[in-house]
Amino acid sequence: MKLATLRTATGTRAVRLDGTVHVDLGYADLGELFAQDDWRTAAAAATGPTYPVEGADFAPVVPNPSKVVCVGHNYTNHIKEMGRDLPTHPTLFPKFADTLIGAHDDIVKPDETDALDWEVELSIVIGKKVRRADEQQAADAIAGFTVMNDISVRDWQFRTIEWTQGKIWEATTPVGPYVVTPDEVGGVRPALPVRTVVDGQVMQQDDTGTLLFDPVFLVRYISTVITLRPGDIIATGTPAGVGNARDPKVFLVPGQNVVTEITGLGSCANKVVA
Repeated sequence: MKLATLRTATGTRAVRLDGTVHVDLGYADLGELFAQDDWRTAAAAATGPTYPVEGADFAPVVPNPSKVVCVGHNYTNHIKEMGRDLPTHPTLFPKFADTLIGAHDDIVKPDETDALDWEVELSIVIGKKVRRADEQQAADAIAGFTVMNDISVRDWQFRTIEWTQGKIWEATTPVGPYVVTPDEVGGVRPALPVRTVVDGQVMQQDDTGTLLFDPVFLVRYISTVITLRPGDIIATGTPAGVGNARDPKVFLVPGQNVVTEITGLGSCANKVVA
């Protein structure tokens, strides 16, 4: 299934893609849906009102996750371009719900920076509460996958050795458009082409099968630290090709269009505005 949260005239609605329409699932958003023990059965069986796919206004797939955990340095080529050694453990940092925007929303460049960068990321959406998960529990907790553009404010990110202040700028991080269940993308360790395109130029291109720490490992690792809850998001890291690693450096400016896409999941397509 491909599931989304739409903005409608009466508020947000959780929906299932069905051909040329989105079918209302009877919940306000996917976070509310995933909190149901039988969400898969309910989502597959729903026959509610429909909304056309054309012109759909996508909200963040989960508008208010309890947490967004991001992984840095998880593609070998990106680690090398940043001049670092391969890590033995995942590098983690948080985002917050206020950081997230819809898959087609504008990205407003903060006035405080001229170092706005792109990062395409496969993201895991949690569909079941889990703590200290074993292998099977971690796999079962994955509701599906979505696309995130982990927009980064590089000059603020590198003010200190801790990255968070460059990653949590309000309303800068597109996520969506769909949460796609694992059965549609080859399972819980999908190998899917990923890329970023800025004004028609390919900037990043790789495959999620080359992740150093795969989705199941990440759910196990992070759930050891903290309880993962339905609707939580884990961003698994970005491949080589970020603007900050180029010589000379290249950053996003108002008027540009940036597309982050993953085969089988769809794309976030956003205009950068002042």
